[in-house]
Amino acid sequence: MSTSKKNRWAALFAACALLVLGQQALAPSPAEAAATFTDDFNGAAGAGVDGSKWQLETGDNVNNHERQYYTSGTNNAQLDGQGHLVITAKKENPGNYNCWYGRCEYTSARLNTAGKFSQAYGHFETRMKLPRGQGMWPAFWMLGGGNWPTDGEIDIMENVGFEPNTVHGTIHGPGYSGAGGIGAAYNGPNFSDDFHTYAIDWAPNQIKWYVDGNLYQTRTPSDLNGNRWVYDHSFFLILNLAVGGYWPGDPNSSTQFPQQLVVDYVHVTNTASSGGGRTGTITGIGGKCVDVAGANSANGTPIQITDCNGNAAQSWTVGTDGTLRALGKCMDVSGAGTADGTAVQLYDCNGTGAQQWVVTGAKDIVNPNANKCLDATGNSSANGTRLQIWTCGGGANQKWTTP
Repeated sequence: MSTSKKNRWAALFAACALLVLGQQALAPSPAEAAATFTDDFNGAAGAGVDGSKWQLETGDNVNNHERQYYTSGTNNAQLDGQGHLVITAKKENPGNYNCWYGRCEYTSARLNTAGKFSQAYGHFETRMKLPRGQGMWPAFWMLGGGNWPTDGEIDIMENVGFEPNTVHGTIHGPGYSGAGGIGAAYNGPNFSDDFHTYAIDWAPNQIKWYVDGNLYQTRTPSDLNGNRWVYDHSFFLILNLAVGGYWPGDPNSSTQFPQQLVVDYVHVTNTASSGGGRTGTITGIGGKCVDVAGANSANGTPIQITDCNGNAAQSWTVGTDGTLRALGKCMDVSGAGTADGTAVQLYDCNGTGAQQWVVTGAKDIVNPNANKCLDATGNSSANGTRLQIWTCGGGANQKWTTP
């Protein structure tokens, strides 16, 4: 790991204890922000990206009139053995690929975390060295789903090659997408000469953009001219290097190939703005850990107890906002139900009563919306026992030790 990657996430924040009728809200003492996604791209030179974190998209992109064909494998995206991911745009067509305009002229790579990692709110940061030249279009961005622009898009960093000293941060949503996206530019040095950090802090009803730690833009619902703010659910990450398109224009005789987008790291944390909190395991009956089944971050994934194993599916952030969060999502009572036996699941954080939890001095975890306790089904401590809500009865299957 390079020195630049060390000690970047030692951010401390304070939370106040709240006592109500003998119950203590989930308001932790000061603690480090919890890393929810980390890729430092450590690995052997020539290796591909970590398939548990990223997937490679393939094909062309007629929507933006981009010129490249995105490939799988390591031809255009590989580790360099020095702690970097290198995305390379090449003027070639080794696979005889066909694009919207005919035989493709370029190859490149586009990676995303869809189905592997998504998160609402927090700090999202990358450190990159950008390519240079007319027609280059590198980006670090996020999508809120497959229905664009209704599901939303957050562009943390975009650059077009004819503006080597300028990067852009933008949001796209219903009524403000494409050329109508709402954003701002940051002017600085030639961003292809060295590494720079690009980040957002995303909180409910607010997104802030930074370059090298310098805040240059803040957006809130008041900026949308009455259109809908759709940044209230989990988004997944995307890294890509496009060649050509409506915005950057196509490469010309001055553009030299190959061109490289060199990525030092991608880090995501839960921060005070995303509910804050202390992070660790939640243990219950039989000393078993509360666990997201299969470490699957998909909405509706059951929450269970199983042997403690130290993985991210058992790392819970006890939020100052009353939430319990893992894998970038919230512990949720299915369908906002209130009946005994209603299942508890993982779901996009949405601020509803179904995702509010209070811990009592007796170590109950109560959902006030239902006035019922988090409960291990059937008073069982077996691995895979699903969690539910049930009338509080004081049994061992309703007692929990939180971080």
